[in-house]
Amino acid sequence: MYDWNLIVNAFTTMLVTLDPPGLAPIFLGLTVGMNRAERQQVALRGSIIAFAILAAFAIFGAGILGLLGISIGAFRIAGGLLLFFIAFEMVFERRQERKEKATEAAITKDHIRNIAVFPLALPLIAGPGAISATILLSGSLSSPVGRAALLAVIALCVAIVYLTLYIAERVDRYLGATGRAILTRLLGVILAALAVQFVVDGIRAAFVI
Repeated sequence: MYDWNLIVNAFTTMLVTLDPPGLAPIFLGLTVGMNRAERQQVALRGSIIAFAILAAFAIFGAGILGLLGISIGAFRIAGGLLLFFIAFEMVFERRQERKEKATEAAITKDHIRNIAVFPLALPLIAGPGAISATILLSGSLSSPVGRAALLAVIALCVAIVYLTLYIAERVDRYLGATGRAILTRLLGVILAALAVQFVVDGIRAAFVI
């Protein structure tokens, strides 16, 4: 019987890292001037591309680390520290500000047809934190069954992101500024705890404790 704790941990880590509620207002700002059908098209395309990126790292990420001579333990420590930094930004509302700056820069440089690729799919959905989390989780779920479960978890989390973007106007109106701030901080605390666990597991693996 498979360890469902690993699956739940993977789902929680990916969902918190992707942060669907935090993406909703940014997506609305990114697609200003578009009608509902165009927004849905951008959301679907961006979600599919983000899934492809994360799935590629889930399948080949550990192999790439092996070629570079980086152990899973070392990457868990580095990835855990990176996720902790993202959690710190979420708790102190710095991540949202950084994402909004990235969005503004992209609108001035890229044509509206490319928004689904950049910055929506990369780096807003499949950002450094999500990619790091994917590679970390692929080390824990390294068996064929585990890898398939990880891909299913990624697909489910990206689907939740898409649904959030699909109803972004209603989500943003429902949460409001206060609701977004509370939810983002709560998710940040959860991610910080998961990040610390990654570092602890990495130290154990690296030093065979």
